[in-house]
Parts: sequence; structure tokens; C-alpha cells
Amino acid sequence: MATHLLISPFSLFTNHSLKPPSFFHSTLSANSTPLLLPCIKKCSILCNPTTPIRLNSSFLQKGSHGNSKSRQLSTKSAETDSGSTSSLTQNVFGLLHLIVSLGLFLALDQFLKKAFVAAAIKFPSALFGMFCIFSVLIILDSTVPPAAKALVNFFEPAFLFIQRWLPLFYVPSLVVLPLSVKDIPAASGIKICLIVVGGWLATLCVAGYTAIAVRKAVKTQLVDAEPMGKPSPFSTVEVWTWSGILLTSFVSALYYPTLLGTSARTSLPFLLASTVLGYIVGSGLPSNVKKVFHPIICCALSAVLTAFAFGYFSKLGLDPVLGYYLTKVSADPGAGDILMGFLGSVILSFSFSMFKQRKLVKRHAAEIFTSVIISTIFSLYSTALVGRLLQLEPSLTVSILPRCITVALALSIVSLFDGANPSLTAAVVVVTGLVGANFVQATLDKLRFSDPIARGIATASSAHGLGTAALSAKEPEALPFCAIAYALNGIFGSLLCSVPIVRESLLAIVG
Repeated sequence: MATHLLISPFSLFTNHSLKPPSFFHSTLSANSTPLLLPCIKKCSILCNPTTPIRLNSSFLQKGSHGNSKSRQLSTKSAETDSGSTSSLTQNVFGLLHLIVSLGLFLALDQFLKKAFVAAAIKFPSALFGMFCIFSVLIILDSTVPPAAKALVNFFEPAFLFIQRWLPLFYVPSLVVLPLSVKDIPAASGIKICLIVVGGWLATLCVAGYTAIAVRKAVKTQLVDAEPMGKPSPFSTVEVWTWSGILLTSFVSALYYPTLLGTSARTSLPFLLASTVLGYIVGSGLPSNVKKVFHPIICCALSAVLTAFAFGYFSKLGLDPVLGYYLTKVSADPGAGDILMGFLGSVILSFSFSMFKQRKLVKRHAAEIFTSVIISTIFSLYSTALVGRLLQLEPSLTVSILPRCITVALALSIVSLFDGANPSLTAAVVVVTGLVGANFVQATLDKLRFSDPIARGIATASSAHGLGTAALSAKEPEALPFCAIAYALNGIFGSLLCSVPIVRESLLAIVG
């Protein structure tokens, strides 16, 4: 018993790694631990030499297991530290990659805009850039496939960023809708609503039935589409970050209205933050709520309420603050100008989505191109005709002609016509998309469109990006056809309206 008590302190110093006396010297030489010497001397004096020290084998095993466990913990700790450092490096590199790739999109868009203005070319500059990028990708794919793949991978972060925040780029037109329609008579507003809703349904039917008819004629078998990357979900950190920006900048702007030089710049942070937060909150709503309350409505409502609150506390009123939201002055931008500045990049990104689905486009070219061409022509000319039949003012009818074409290209199209109201154009396009986003799936079911090609083409041709986002979230198999038709619809509409004789015929119908 005494022997056991004397051995216990020694075992503490050696981390429970006791060894028989014959191994003491080898252990010391191996570990080179001077702290053990006093303890060994003390044990050798106090222990009776004639009484053998009995060491429990299980006790030795426990000590060995303790050392092994300690080494494993050290190894795991080192691996964790290494993993944390590697993860941080990857995050920093990913952020830089996004900034560079997205910056190149924005820089190319600005360069093309300035070049086309200087050359007095009215054709949409972003559309020209999209054709150039797509051509480069096709040429590289046929000559140096790894180079084409590397180029696509390089711009993948920018593409996913645009896809993730796409609805935000439509919001500014909806936020300033009160300013856009305040001079429009109520009777004209009702006529525009009838054209928007009825035109959406008619265009959806034309595109869907055309796709089905061509499908039956060509009898092409449906194959799986190329997988498309999905953007990451919103995080709690993003919510708190934007909330902090909103609160801080809102209070600062109240006390220092020109803190950042002008009222528009000072209002930009909290108006932008309210728009982003509205979209994040709207995206997180239950699916049954989103059927009647689309995230973009929540997004626009959040921005308008914030503008109203600032106008109330600052005694400015709502209209001036909404004017700060979308100034349309490059030297003094507002939150809406920043968001709409990405519209050109959206068009440029179409080149990558079409390139990824090039095999699908080639296989189903008959259905896709026939449906898109017929539905686009129908949409433009039916809008002009119904506007005249309802005796809508010609300037308003011209403004809503590209109602089924994405905002970025719709604004380019109306710029080709004299006397059009771009603000009304953007608002009508967004409202058309909202109608499609809320009712497209139920309508397709009622019409018994079961083919994913028909469903995708009909949705994108009638409700562009918002309808595409709503349908593809529930029917991923229709997403490739939505994306293709979404891009081609805007492209063909822009090309069609760039032809002088087409513009003249539309104006003749409008009266």
C-alpha cells in the first residue's frame, strides 16, 4: 500500500506513463526531461530495494493510451487551425474573384455604352457585347475547349451573383412607380392594366401552343439539360450587416442631410439597404405567402416605406425622397441608379447561360426559335393593336410595347421611339413579370401544358425574368428552356425593333 502511494506522485509527473526501473535511463535519454530527476532520486531513497515495485499492466496501458490520445488531440488541433486558415484564404480569394469578374462585366458594359453613344449607334450596346462574348466562347470551344471552359469558370462567380440578385435590378422602376404614373389619367391607367394582364395571358398561350405544335411535328426526344449552378442562400450575417447599414445611415442622413456631398448620395446607403433587406425577407417567406406576395413586392414596399419614414421625419415628404432613389444622373446617383447599373451586365451574362445550354438549343432549336419568334411578334403587334382599339394615348401605347421583354432591353427598345416614357416602360415590364410570377404555374396547369419545353418557353416569353425565377424554383427541369427563351425573347425583340420598317409599321398601327 505504501509502495502504491509513493509511486502515485511519480506517475503524475510522467503523465501516467510509468515504466519499470530498467527502462528509466532509456526513457530519460529519449525524452530529455530534467524535471524527472528529483522525483526518481526521491523514489529510489524511500522505496525498499528488497520490495519489488509491482506495476499494473493495465495502468501502463492507460498511460500509453493517454499519450496516444494527447497526440491525436494535438494533431486534430493542428488540422483545425490549418483548416480555418485555408477556409479564410479561400473566402478572401473567392471575394476577390467575384470583384474582378463582376468588375469586368460592368467595365465592358460602360465601355460599350460610351462607344455606341460616340458612334451614334442606337442598337443596344449590351446586346452587341453579348453576341461578341458568345461568339468568342463558341470559337474557343471548337478550337481550344479547355480555354472556353476556363473562361466560363472565371466568370462563374459574376454569373451566380447576377442570378442571385436578379429581381433587385427590376425593383427601382417599381419603387418610383408613384412618380411615373402620377401624370397618367385614371382611365388610361385602367386600360394599361387590361393590356398588361390580357396581353400576358394571350402571349403565354401563343408561345405554349406553338411549342407544343412544333414538338409534335419534329418529335425530338427530350434529354437532360446541362446542370446549372445555384446561388447560395442568404445568411444571418447578411441580414444583420444590412440592418446595421440601414439604421446607421438613416440616422446620419436625418442629422446631416448632405453628409456625403448631396442628398441623393447621403440617402443612397439606407435606401439601398432597405431594398436589399426587403428582398432577403421576402425570399424567406413561406411558399404559400409568396404566391400572392412576391419577394419583389416586399422589396419595393420596404424601400417605399423607408422613403416615407425618412420623408416624414425630415419634413421633406415622399416624392423628393423617391426622387433621390432614382436620379438618372451619373454624377449624383441614387440607390436605384446603382441597381439599374447592373442591367447591362445581366444582358452580357446571357451569353454564358446560352453557351452552357448550347447542346440543348441545338437539339430543340425548332421548338425554341419558332415559339420565341412568333410570341415576340405577337406581343409587339397585339399590344399596338389593342392600344389603338382601346383608344389609349399613342405615347403610352408606344411606351408599353415591349411589355414582355426584360427591363434592360425594353428600355433600349423604347429609346428607338420618339415620345416614349421609359419610366412607364420599366414599371409595366415589372408588373407583367409580377403577374406571371404569381399566376404562371396555375395557368399552365389549367391549360394542360405538361411538357417542360412548352412550360419554360411560355413562361419566359410572357413574363421574362420574374416569371422564369418563379417557375424554375418549383420546376427545375423547365429552367434551361426558361433561361434560353428569356434571353432570346429580348434579343429577337431588340433586333426586330431595330429595323426601321418594323418601327414604322408599329407606329402606323398605334396611330
